[in-house]
Amino acid sequence: METNIAVFNGKEIRKVIYNNEWWFVIEDVVLALIESRDPKQYLQRMKQRDPELGKGRVQIVHTLSMETSGGTQRMNCANTEGIFRIIQSIPSPKAEPFKRWLAKVGYERVQEIEDPELSTKRTRAIYKAKGYSDAWIEKRMRGIAIRDELMDEWKSREVKQEKEFAILTAEIAKAAFGVTPTKHKQLKGLKRENLRDHMTDLELIFSMLGEAATTEITRAEDAQGYDENRRAVRKGGRIAGDAREKLEKETKKKIVSLVNYLKEPEIRKRLEKKGEN
Repeated sequence: METNIAVFNGKEIRKVIYNNEWWFVIEDVVLALIESRDPKQYLQRMKQRDPELGKGRVQIVHTLSMETSGGTQRMNCANTEGIFRIIQSIPSPKAEPFKRWLAKVGYERVQEIEDPELSTKRTRAIYKAKGYSDAWIEKRMRGIAIRDELMDEWKSREVKQEKEFAILTAEIAKAAFGVTPTKHKQLKGLKRENLRDHMTDLELIFSMLGEAATTEITRAEDAQGYDENRRAVRKGGRIAGDAREKLEKETKKKIVSLVNYLKEPEIRKRLEKKGEN
């Protein structure tokens, strides 16, 4: 577990990592949105006003250990989806901006289902707003398309479980880069951030090569089931790995970059200028 503090409406919201996602202390969120100083009583009345929320409490609320000034305590927490559901039941004016935002997000999602191209445009806009270059965005978007194509191929070939997808993906990355995705993130100083969002141009290119090669080999061998697809994965990843090693030999530079692409822009520029990684 990892504990942290978020600030919301000027109030501290305690949060903790559980099952690889953030969970927030429910009382802290409610206290930030209501006038009452007794969030426990407010939550009780909320369940009476919203019977469906009361029924779904078991699915929404988990009691998790939280480090506090008084020591470790067990607190009622909810993940992002659960917190949004709770906010929907709060009539306070402070909650209205979030309700409107949720309605907007829901409307946009419906639009994207009707016109998938909108999702791609919004993704590009988000990357642009974060400061990525147009050239990097083009590679990232192409990488997403190649990844989606490979995932669809796996699904059609009896690879169904999320754990299997994760293992196969990690095998491609390890063969392509010579390090596991976990180690790759550690080298960049990342924790929960998306590794590919912090890759350099060349790292993105070799990721695409490994996954595109795997897709072609999977089709050529007509791989079925997890074991056969795993063999195809190793071959595809190795193609990218061999290409990476040849380029490293010619340039005498490592492809796996130690640089966190966005959070250390000055370091990145300095290393790139020196021809280092």
